[in-house]
Amino acid sequence: MANKKEEVKTEEVKNKNTHEVVIKIDGEAWTKALDKAFEKKQKTAKVDGFRTGKVPRAIYEKHFGKESLFIDAADSVLQEAYEKAMEESKLIPVVQPAVDLKSLDESGVEFTFKIITKPSVNVKKYKGLNIKPEKAEVTDEEVEHEMGHLLEKYTELVTKEGKIENGDVAIIDFEGFKDGVAFDGGKGENYSLEIGSNTFIPGFEEQMIGMTTGEEKDLHLTFPEDYTAEDLAGKEVVFKVKVNEIKTKQARELDEDFFEDLGMEGVNDEKTLKEEIKKSILAQKEMDVENAYVDKILEEVSKNVEVDIPEEMVNEEVDRLLGRFEEQMKMQGISLDLYYQFTKSTEKDLRDQLEKEAYSNVLYRLMLEEITTLEKIEVTEEEADKEAEELAKKYQMEKEKFLAQFGGLDLIKYDMEVRRTVDKLKELNK
Repeated sequence: MANKKEEVKTEEVKNKNTHEVVIKIDGEAWTKALDKAFEKKQKTAKVDGFRTGKVPRAIYEKHFGKESLFIDAADSVLQEAYEKAMEESKLIPVVQPAVDLKSLDESGVEFTFKIITKPSVNVKKYKGLNIKPEKAEVTDEEVEHEMGHLLEKYTELVTKEGKIENGDVAIIDFEGFKDGVAFDGGKGENYSLEIGSNTFIPGFEEQMIGMTTGEEKDLHLTFPEDYTAEDLAGKEVVFKVKVNEIKTKQARELDEDFFEDLGMEGVNDEKTLKEEIKKSILAQKEMDVENAYVDKILEEVSKNVEVDIPEEMVNEEVDRLLGRFEEQMKMQGISLDLYYQFTKSTEKDLRDQLEKEAYSNVLYRLMLEEITTLEKIEVTEEEADKEAEELAKKYQMEKEKFLAQFGGLDLIKYDMEVRRTVDKLKELNK
């Protein structure tokens, strides 16, 4: 590539952390990119008088124009241009650089890479803040409350005679009709419905109270105006319901059968159960107290930080939080589109909600990185490698596979440095 020509130009724009790096590729490199683009286009080009894949270059360009090759050629040299921008500018981006096509013609292509670098951070005070953690304590009332939850969890359902009451579980067949025609999603057989759970539309469960096993009834109802299915929203419907069975909740006793069902090692009576519940509550409270303590320190330190955070860093963190939220919704069987329908919101609304958390995350990250430097906190390769081995063992994975999923040894090292810095902050602010 002796005739290859690349021009590198770096400019600061907006602020000292935003740079525009201009890369131009022409000469032999561009000629080869155009040749490659033609070879790709030639495979599918159709011109009368020529077989597909056999159209000569001159005929192709006359028929489709040279410009038809430019975009494919530019795509083929984009990665090379990006690598050149990084190499020549010596800049280290903190977010994925944006790229614009500045110019494109027969002589070459010119890209503009917008590179955001890490802003300077001035942590004016992070020692001697005199912040104390709260003490985690468990009351008898909390233990009794948790015992009630546990007994409720292991409650048994038993068949009952008589009429349906609030709190009962009715096993029903049902089908919904609008204007005498059954509608989609309105039918179920042997469905277990807890009366009073508000699972179905308003009025459905209330109108079932007093029904008996084997009874059939038409429930005249109206769908809410804000119901997600537009064809049913605000519409009057009739549900034909048949009660197949009625079950009622039977409270459990702290007897031998209950402890056997519970299956907790060493727990065989009320005393040992309360002790185990207290330990569990205390462990969770200690974790919550510790997290709140760290959050309080970070919040206090952040009040004494001077930094101009580029909006691109915040936007990228919003993207990450949005992705995490989407995964959480998927685990509940809800897509983002469905979530927007339920909440009558948009992606912009959700991004706006996440922006404050995203800004704090970025601020804390930059702040902790600066304190790591100030306190000369370092993690060796050997320490990071040992941590990777222990984590891989914990998750029952091969170390190489674990590192590939985690993001590599550098991320292990970074994570350890951050944790050590947080521990140092706790030590410095007691």
